[in-house]
Amino acid sequence: MAKKIALTATALLVAGLLWYLFIMPQDYLVRFHTKALPGTVNQIVKFWAGQKGNASFVQQKSLGDFTSTLTQADTTLTFRWEISRENDSTSLVKVKISDHAHSLKNRIGLPFSDTDFEKRSKSTVKEVYTLLQEHLSEFKTKVVGEAVIPEKYCLCVPLENTQLKKVTGMMQYYSKLSNFVAKNGMEPNGRPMVEVENWNTENDSIVYNFCFPIIKTDSLPQEKGIIYKQIKERKALKAIYNGNYLTSDRAWYALLDYAERNDIPLVKTPLEVFHSNPNMGGNELDWKTEIFMPIKEQK
Repeated sequence: MAKKIALTATALLVAGLLWYLFIMPQDYLVRFHTKALPGTVNQIVKFWAGQKGNASFVQQKSLGDFTSTLTQADTTLTFRWEISRENDSTSLVKVKISDHAHSLKNRIGLPFSDTDFEKRSKSTVKEVYTLLQEHLSEFKTKVVGEAVIPEKYCLCVPLENTQLKKVTGMMQYYSKLSNFVAKNGMEPNGRPMVEVENWNTENDSIVYNFCFPIIKTDSLPQEKGIIYKQIKERKALKAIYNGNYLTSDRAWYALLDYAERNDIPLVKTPLEVFHSNPNMGGNELDWKTEIFMPIKEQK
């Protein structure tokens, strides 16, 4: 009996060792908890990779499952980021790290010493974590719940860019729209808005209209690059975002997360209404944006 137990234990030990050395999908695993949503972590990793000359964002399966790399000397580390929601306020981030060129060497050395691979892995994840925590202090998002997008008639400029560069288009055309409204004696009817018509969550590209609501009249002047558009009243989920307009898309992710947890089908075409003028300065946490995400109509 003792011999049988010993053989079984040996077999399990060998199987475990073989799995660890040759089958385990990563060389090293780092975990941390954060109050950030998966979409926010996703954006911070992309931002971090874009700022590093030796890092790249490689592939995205979903907002909470993506891959980045970091190259140092003759070594390229691959980071598989897997983010899951633990509860209403916390996400668990698992970072599976591999060095495919030196995988066996790393796995043999890790149990016995603090290897350079382990140190690089920890320091890289810590760098991203620190950036993430700093970012979380720069904005606030509150999901209000179901609401209605108000019907508006608007003067708009159609644009296309990335989420991060959305504000570039707004800044570029704010004066043009303001001057056009004043020059033609139009009556404003609300605050500046961004209406997203298409949002690609894989490459962060958006097709959107930057709009000034106006009172519709029988005769409206025409100008190249400017269109008129009726924004229809629709049921939506609503959030309030406080912070720099550069990252107002953090509220988009909050609405998607809320909808998923509450089984509410959404159309991923957010609409933003800006209540503050950034040119006036002040504390960015006092800047207010209403953000709506349309609820998919049931057939």
